[in-house]
Parts: sequence; C-alpha cells; structure tokens
Amino acid sequence: MDQAQQSADERSLLDIRNLLDLAPRHMVKTLYLTGKDGLPHWSGATSRYPRRRAGAAVGEGGRGVSTVDQDVIAIGALQIRYLIDGTRTGAAAGMFELTIPPGAQSPPAHSHDNEEYLYCLEGAMRCFVGDEVRALATGDTNYTPPGVIHAFDNPHGTSARVLVINSPDIGAQYFRDISAVLASGPDPARMGAVMRRYGLRLVPPKAAGVG
Repeated sequence: MDQAQQSADERSLLDIRNLLDLAPRHMVKTLYLTGKDGLPHWSGATSRYPRRRAGAAVGEGGRGVSTVDQDVIAIGALQIRYLIDGTRTGAAAGMFELTIPPGAQSPPAHSHDNEEYLYCLEGAMRCFVGDEVRALATGDTNYTPPGVIHAFDNPHGTSARVLVINSPDIGAQYFRDISAVLASGPDPARMGAVMRRYGLRLVPPKAAGVG
C-alpha cells in the first residue's frame, strides 16, 4: 500500500469516528488505528457505557486487522473484505470493505435488525433507504436504522469502494454462504433461505420502492 492510499485511509478513519459520534447515545461506537508497521490497522468496539473522552488511551484488548490479511469474498460482481467479524470476536459491531463495480447491485431489497453505516471511501454509489434514494460520493455517509428496507447499486462508470459497519454484526460467514449459493448458479429460493437464516427479511421490489 503506497503512502497516498495510507493517508487517505487514515483520513477516512477520522471521518468515520466523527460519524459514529453522532450515533444514538445508547450505543457507543469507537474506531481507532493501531499497529507500528505503517499499514492501516482497523479496530472497533461498541458498548453501552459512557463515551470514551477525547484523547483517552485505547484499551489493550482491541486488535487491528490489516486489509492485506483478509480474503476477498465474491458475491457476484461485488467484493467483500472483512476487517472485523463481530460474530467471531464478540464485538457488538462488524466492519468490512465493499467494492461495487459499475452496474453492480446488492441482493434483493431487504431489512434486518442491525444498524448499518456506510462510508464511501472512493467513487460513487446509490442507496435506497425506505422511500428515499440517496446518492453517495467519496466522503459521504449513509445510515440505515434497524428494520428499514434498503438496497444499493452503482449506476456509474467507475467502481465504488465503501466501508460498511453493522451493529450487531451479521458476520463474514453469511457472505460466504451467499457466495456459495451463487457459485452454483442463480437460485433465488436458496439465496432467500440463507438470508432468512441470518435474520434478513426479503421484500418484494415494489414494496421496497426499488426497481
């Protein structure tokens, strides 16, 4: 990773911390940079305790995971690189990097009981949240509350790179299971069964307002 990309990722991390400071008071979310090897190491935690004061030291329990240490999970044209798997670490939130090529879109419109934060690291994309259509460019954020129908796509000519935070986390295994279904050919029934197993609720496109 070159210095320019590292600096951009560090700035992105600071923007994400500011975003999460706006999250509901009952769920405190903190993200911080660790590691001494020059690589960006992302770590995160959530709790119901008072917010960590500005400048306070991070506890030694946090562990960063470099993006270069993670495998890429392919969901059709989408690429997912998990950074924090909250279902495995016990953290109350998970985080992954999502790459959305031109013309790619999410699985069918759905809802779940997780809070979902998006931060657009690079490029542009479009989010469908409830009855709203939101255009995200580099540096923009999106929040989807629990239970709200949502989907996304990339109608632009270049790929988008997005940081996604779920609280609580759905986990990387969900995406691996979806990937395995798609690898054997399109099967909406099987994909729907996997989504429901992980607590995602499918919604017909007309009801979701997503074409």
